[in-house]
Amino acid sequence: MKVLFAGGGTGGHINPALALAEYIKTREPYSDIRFAGASGGMEEKLVREEGYRLFTLPLHGIRRKPSLENIRYDAVSVYEAMTAVGKAKAIIREFKPDIIVGTGGYACFPVVYAGTRLKIPTVLLEVNAMPGAVVRMLSGRVSKVLVSFSDTIPYLKNRENAVLTGNPIRSKIVSADKKSAEKKLGIAGKPLVVTYWGSLGASGMNKKMIDFIRLEAEHYEFYHIHAAGAAGYKQMTEEISKLGIDLNGHKNIDLREYIHDMADVLAACDLVVCRAGASALAEICAVGRASLIVPSPYVADNHQEKNARALEKAGAATVLLENECTGESLYSEVKKLLNDPGKLNQMAQNALRLKKTDACPKIYEVLKNLLVS
Repeated sequence: MKVLFAGGGTGGHINPALALAEYIKTREPYSDIRFAGASGGMEEKLVREEGYRLFTLPLHGIRRKPSLENIRYDAVSVYEAMTAVGKAKAIIREFKPDIIVGTGGYACFPVVYAGTRLKIPTVLLEVNAMPGAVVRMLSGRVSKVLVSFSDTIPYLKNRENAVLTGNPIRSKIVSADKKSAEKKLGIAGKPLVVTYWGSLGASGMNKKMIDFIRLEAEHYEFYHIHAAGAAGYKQMTEEISKLGIDLNGHKNIDLREYIHDMADVLAACDLVVCRAGASALAEICAVGRASLIVPSPYVADNHQEKNARALEKAGAATVLLENECTGESLYSEVKKLLNDPGKLNQMAQNALRLKKTDACPKIYEVLKNLLVS
């Protein structure tokens, strides 16, 4: 099978595609799988790290906050997307894929649209409950839309083409061993807390994390790995240094740009503090970890809070809204949870009950049926 994945911009659009590509390779080792995404996007690093060929297109996302500058920026972005369709058609004609899988985000639009124009079997994968603008726009043109939540279906243009499959999860996330991961990370004797605000980071939450790190630097109570994102890593490092904190002298604090070894980090950790993106929560449930969730308020229809409340209702997570969150309150809540191992363990068990790891086989079956229909 020749498959062209299209999407990127954030880990939430890239990692499900990588999980599905890995599964296809286990079923069809000689399949030819390639990716298409945006120039300068996170996909340039993550996809190539996995050894797949990547086609890139000059694309930028849309800025939703209204301003004259953003209107101009968005006009250029729309123009780029439309002109990229011709380049996407050239990529498709060169590669001749049997099927195209778009995983959402602005980076998938030109390739998915071009695929439908060239009559290539094309599907969209939407892992969030509220579908993104590109998925909503193209949902009436594609062969199938694969969703993780039944609540997604009413927002689609062609509801009959929707298939409930779930969220693909990388096999290494599920199979990682806690003791082995702790040894790799040098974790011993104290709990591990991992914090991240999405693959690109979040400037407002990173500012709060500076206060969090200032407080934990005064004590050696737990190990902490924080991913600041590409945009926030340098600034956080500089601001922490201005506070007189030398992170080299605090071996329990590990500040990173991105967590490339997420399988080991999730396996070793005792508490995850994060946003409520669907992919992140699916991975947390797959490995059974307690979580403290600060949903992003900057998403359509507040869908992250809905995701977070679902885990909270199941007893798997604690939710703290961003407008109620400070570095101090976050640190206090983390300590409160770590000081109650019984509750932490129960939250982890409740999360494990929510796990769904059969998405890849379901999606693979849909793809194969499309090719023989």
